[in-house]
Amino acid sequence: MPKIATRLFVEDPVTEGSPLGLDSGRAHFLRSVLRLSPGAHVAVFNGTDGEWLARIDGLGKGWASVLPIERLRAAETEPDLWLLFAPVKRARIDFLAEKATELGCARLQPVMTARTAVERVNLQRLAANAREAAEQCQRLTVPEVKEPVSLAELLDIWPRGRRILMADEGGDAPPIHDVLVAEKEQLQEPWALLTGPEGGFAEEERANLSRLPFVRRASLGPRILRADTAVVAGLAILQALAGDWR
Repeated sequence: MPKIATRLFVEDPVTEGSPLGLDSGRAHFLRSVLRLSPGAHVAVFNGTDGEWLARIDGLGKGWASVLPIERLRAAETEPDLWLLFAPVKRARIDFLAEKATELGCARLQPVMTARTAVERVNLQRLAANAREAAEQCQRLTVPEVKEPVSLAELLDIWPRGRRILMADEGGDAPPIHDVLVAEKEQLQEPWALLTGPEGGFAEEERANLSRLPFVRRASLGPRILRADTAVVAGLAILQALAGDWR
């Protein structure tokens, strides 16, 4: 097996012997950052066709092409786990996107709550962080990044059959372990983790969510976690009890 210099996510179909053109950013990465030359080998994946060994066919300033040679891994079924999160400041949202990708999220959904301080979400940056994390952690897919919606809008269009685990720092929510153990008959169903902003959920939001039959409130422990820490903690526990860590 040739040495593989890096993994790259591509958007085009991947088939043996069909060249793939790369954008200028990827060309720069291969040529100027990794200092690769034509003939070097990389791995490519697109979320549907598995992972392929590919050879750099051409490489210039602002352009590159790779030639898929052999499929290394077939496509795999991954957890259908969503993350619903109130946006946080730039460095922390970068961390959040990276770790949620590493932890196997299928969808990243920004949710604007009453106390959300961030007014705008850079979706391109969010998607780029998710893509780079997928390349590094050996995933075969990249999470879908959705446009921000308000919490009320999200709940109005919420799909039947998917439960929400709400990370609730309100003080009277049961421990997350107990909540998920009590839901053991439903752990095979699709789930989403909902985390709030740095200031927490407003009381009206907490009350409204508590009344919904598909929402389960859960405490992440006796300490108040930062919003991005709550994402990592909640996703890890969900993956351990209901996802692909079992």
